[in-house]
Amino acid sequence: MDDCLLLDAGSGGRASQRLVERCFLRHFDNPLLRRLDDAALLEDMAAPLAVSTDSYTVTPLFFPGGSIGTLAVHGTVNDVSMLGARPRYLSCAFILEEGLPLDILERVARDMAAAAREAGVRIVTGDTKVVPRGACDKLFVNTTGLGVVYANPSPSGRNARVGDAVLVSGTLGDHGLTVLASRENLSFLSDVASDSAPLNKMMEDVIMVAGEVHVLRDPTRGGLATTLNEIAQQSDVSILLDETAIPVSESVKNGCSFLGLDPLYLANEGKCVCILPEERARAALAAMRASPYGARAARIGSVTRGRGGSVVLRTRIGGQRLLGMLEGAQLPRIC
Repeated sequence: MDDCLLLDAGSGGRASQRLVERCFLRHFDNPLLRRLDDAALLEDMAAPLAVSTDSYTVTPLFFPGGSIGTLAVHGTVNDVSMLGARPRYLSCAFILEEGLPLDILERVARDMAAAAREAGVRIVTGDTKVVPRGACDKLFVNTTGLGVVYANPSPSGRNARVGDAVLVSGTLGDHGLTVLASRENLSFLSDVASDSAPLNKMMEDVIMVAGEVHVLRDPTRGGLATTLNEIAQQSDVSILLDETAIPVSESVKNGCSFLGLDPLYLANEGKCVCILPEERARAALAAMRASPYGARAARIGSVTRGRGGSVVLRTRIGGQRLLGMLEGAQLPRIC
């Protein structure tokens, strides 16, 4: 097992132990994980908890601005944060293909460790399985996050109200287009990079400053348009967007124009949608823009009384366009 994984690394014996020590304990080391029990004993959780789990199968494994390792931490940290919770602990489970070079696995673990440190969370338990060649594509990762809820009430997709402002924390489509460019070796998109980032600290600032936030959501698969459709349906409201206010970088605009893609349906991994009372929007925007991950935050629309469950885009030329949910997969395996 000096260079590549063998099947016995998933057997639960000495080879498994060596793999855990070499790739996981080495990078994730902390007192809770070091006990190596079948579960982590968490003794300091007294408030309501938020729990989220997600699996990551992105290809390629590494791309400008991130990797499957950073996604596995950022994605779950952000999901927990959108409930108005402080993420504290992560579990991680790996499905690994026999023959995977160990330097790739260690690079992923190193990325995860760095992402966890930045987010202020610990990886405290996990699992590893090794499957025969061809049974999976290199490696898949699952992470589960646990956090303490501090928002009262907790934001929910059911809480959007007529008159609320709709904010987004930055430019859209960066991650989805970056993964496509890396997968297909599109040299004309060399200046795009994933927005993968931990949003928990920015979300806490927004909630503390605004005082009342109705909805928080990260627009990952399906992009902004699909996420807003989900919220509109959950809350039985209509959402009206202003196309001129939606931030999209010039590189993403140009790339989407050339490829026939819509940035409103591309995945994001370091952005959030925030819906809150109109009078609190200015304070929330200021808090976002004070974060390195919210510099291009913008007010992009309002919650209205229109047909419940609909999202309408007011176009640059003054017309209106109905934004439906994404049908099919515009780009599979982006997270």
